[in-house]
Amino acid sequence: MPEAPKISLKPTDYNLVEKNKKTLQFIEDVTANADEVQERVLGEILTSNANVEYLMKHGLKGHNDRETFKKVIPVSTYEDIQQEINRIANGDTSKILCSKPISEFLTSSGTSGGERKLMPTIEEELERRSLLYSLLMPVMSQFVPGLDKGKGMYFLFIKSEAKTPGGLLARPVLTSYYKSSHFKERPYDPYTNYTSPNETILCPDSYQSMYSQLLCGLYQNKEVLRVGAVFASGFIRAIRFLEKHWTLLCNDIRSGTMNPQITDPCVREAVMKILKPDPMLADFIEAECCKCSWQGIITRLWPNTKYVDVIVTGTMSQYIPILDHYSNNLPLVCTMYASSECYFGVNLNPLCKPSEVSYTLIPTMCYFEFLPVHRNNGVTNSPNVPKSLTEKEQQELVDLVDVKLGHEYELVVTTYSGLYRYRVGDVLRVAGFKNKAPQFNFICRKNVVLSIDSDKTDEVELQNAVKNAVNHLMPFDATISEYTSYADTKSIPGHYVLFWELSLNGSTPIPPSVFEDCCLTIEESLNSVYRQGRVSDKSIGPLEIKIVEPGTFDKLMDYAISLGASINQYKTPRCVKFAPIVELMNSRVVSSYFSPKCPKWVPGHKKWNNGD
Repeated sequence: MPEAPKISLKPTDYNLVEKNKKTLQFIEDVTANADEVQERVLGEILTSNANVEYLMKHGLKGHNDRETFKKVIPVSTYEDIQQEINRIANGDTSKILCSKPISEFLTSSGTSGGERKLMPTIEEELERRSLLYSLLMPVMSQFVPGLDKGKGMYFLFIKSEAKTPGGLLARPVLTSYYKSSHFKERPYDPYTNYTSPNETILCPDSYQSMYSQLLCGLYQNKEVLRVGAVFASGFIRAIRFLEKHWTLLCNDIRSGTMNPQITDPCVREAVMKILKPDPMLADFIEAECCKCSWQGIITRLWPNTKYVDVIVTGTMSQYIPILDHYSNNLPLVCTMYASSECYFGVNLNPLCKPSEVSYTLIPTMCYFEFLPVHRNNGVTNSPNVPKSLTEKEQQELVDLVDVKLGHEYELVVTTYSGLYRYRVGDVLRVAGFKNKAPQFNFICRKNVVLSIDSDKTDEVELQNAVKNAVNHLMPFDATISEYTSYADTKSIPGHYVLFWELSLNGSTPIPPSVFEDCCLTIEESLNSVYRQGRVSDKSIGPLEIKIVEPGTFDKLMDYAISLGASINQYKTPRCVKFAPIVELMNSRVVSSYFSPKCPKWVPGHKKWNNGD
């Protein structure tokens, strides 16, 4: 993820070495005094919000010490505060969660009731996010020198935004950031020198935005020292876009003009300031793109690239092999750990292997607590995190400096903008310490079984979607005896695949159109983040149902038992990731069907739109 600068000096008196030194010293200081910093942060949050309804309701009575806070304030989930969120969304400006005005809502990729969660934020949070961004490149420059001598080619995009009935914007955290003055009017900093002009990033049309960002990146190919996007999936989408459209892009570079399909006047003006005719460069790009293999295409087209900056932890790890293929095994760098609720930490060893990425939580960002997680040892190996906590479990939460090496925890945060002891839903494992501050591997999102891009589908949601689809089979006296699923990321964009084993009692054959209807019904039943990915972002492909031979799921059980699963405790996994299992399922497919069209989706919440 690209970084934001702190307010910095003019190019003439800009001392990069000094600035980097100060930044690294800041990291040393806050991690060495992690507990004191955390105590101060909690004190500031509680003092500033002493009179808010939520804290008064729970009887905090103005106390700002840790002990009282932990005794009287319960651990919360989104559902616990949804009433308060709805009041703010509907225009209630009283001090409900925060004493400072809520400036907008950040829409989380997690969902509640199939809709994106709304995270309250305040104006000053932008400062905190910018601070975290400003730590990234000083850390990186310790490992890769000279990054100030060229540009970063990042594919960054805005997503659609909506207004709540009370008039507050609701949009993803990165859209909020790219549209803010912190990004648009960033002062001089050699590290935030990108090939994409702001206008191309801020273009709401995803085709025009991608086209123009690629055009600028190709034209400035020799200056590019690092490439990236937020998620691995987004970066691969850019490469696949290039595979499809390189002839058009070459024509533009050869002639120094811009394809008439790009109609956004701001984009055209910004790109034409950069673009001049360069037939030699166009010939070079054409010669590379014409080759039958695209292995190493990144280093071939952008020869000075030192690394690929994308998130490849969690579900994004499924994209590592294809990134290695395109980049000639350049380092894959995950620089930071953040969410809509709050920004959390940075990777202090950015050139480590993707499987070893750990994030150091920066103690000034929010007040951190950790709920111990206990694993199920089933085939799915999913974390066992109860939805609501007993009093005993509430007392089990530990502070930042008290976590134990090798243990797993669910992250719980108290933020400056009105979340108190809020369960983020991320499961982390303690990998080590930087001074007194722990470093965490990101393990997974709690309860998520399927994910392609920023979508997160859990087991209950999948179960309900399948149940809705089964209605199409009833006229044929057919039911599903078993099913499982996986996220197929070999196709770009990736798509959900469901394996169905049918129980057929009727004699009438089921027409293909019925299975296609089943695909669409499942998609219609999934959450708004999934549907947005299908309809607006085009980051997810049509859902596929594969019908497997009778007895396939018995074979799956035999295989799981041969790997050591207990026959008494075995239950069919609702999602499979292990390659040999996917191969086993695919080897028994008798027919497959795709969703015939996109599901319905409109920006905003169902209840604001009266239908979605």
